[in-house]
Amino acid sequence: MSQRDIPVYLFTGFLEGGKTKFIQESMEDARVNNGDRTLILLCEEGVEEYDPSAFASPNVWIEPVENEEDLTPEFLQRVLDAHKCVRVIVEYNGMWMLNTLYTQMPENWVIAQEYMFCDARTFLSYNANMRQLVYDKLRSCELVVFNRCPPDADRMEFHKIVRAISRRTDIAYEKPDGTVEYDEIQDPLPFDLDAPVVDIADRDYALFYSDLSEDYRKYDGKTLHYKGMVVKSAKLPEDTFIFGRQVMTCCANDIQFTGLAATWPETPTLAKGEWVELTAKVRVKWHKAYGKRGPVLTVTHLEHREAPEDPVATFY
Repeated sequence: MSQRDIPVYLFTGFLEGGKTKFIQESMEDARVNNGDRTLILLCEEGVEEYDPSAFASPNVWIEPVENEEDLTPEFLQRVLDAHKCVRVIVEYNGMWMLNTLYTQMPENWVIAQEYMFCDARTFLSYNANMRQLVYDKLRSCELVVFNRCPPDADRMEFHKIVRAISRRTDIAYEKPDGTVEYDEIQDPLPFDLDAPVVDIADRDYALFYSDLSEDYRKYDGKTLHYKGMVVKSAKLPEDTFIFGRQVMTCCANDIQFTGLAATWPETPTLAKGEWVELTAKVRVKWHKAYGKRGPVLTVTHLEHREAPEDPVATFY
């Protein structure tokens, strides 16, 4: 970080998830609240309230944010400057989309850490009824903490929901007695990356593309075999098409096409929107389709196919 950067510690989740309690305890710890002038942006009011008298340092100012529309660069900079703070803690409203904060933060505000706190007893209900909000909070957090987790809770159910959105997020379970256990469930890919030809089944495309997006370099040199749709553009070289599928991450509103640049001498014979099954070697290199380095498929074999039973790929 440069001298002028303002670190932002972002805490997300839903009501009674444990955000306030965690921030309160952090501010009571002199190792965390060491005198640095700190701004807490309170974007929702839950059952618990802050007790500033217990803070290890008095250099903490709490500013309420009542409406999502109030999150503007001007407002955020004004409250920061008013108290001459050098770092920010955000207790974010679970009903607000994170993109609002991301796009409205002043340019020198930098997310230093992002944690999500959930009540394990209500999380599955939130996921069933407010999937888009759950997805929004899980996709970028470093750690999700499931508080008040009953001893007999099916942790695999929580694990699958998190892993369908992010393979990088750490998962912790806090029991009613306050002890914490970290998720140690092994999460192998549903295909063998060490096989001479990596065979990706129709049902595994979303997981494949998510894994590749997180670390495409590990696919460099691999030979892949899978089915997808042809997308063509006059802006691409004549031998290039985009090969992929539509993916639904959380709901019908977020369906989007995901794909990779593929090169094949007979590309002009392909029709836009047709389904093919190909074998191709991955090389990480610069390509016009990306405008930068990325995974490029060199097709070695291609066959025309019918669309799969479910053309939109999902995370199961």
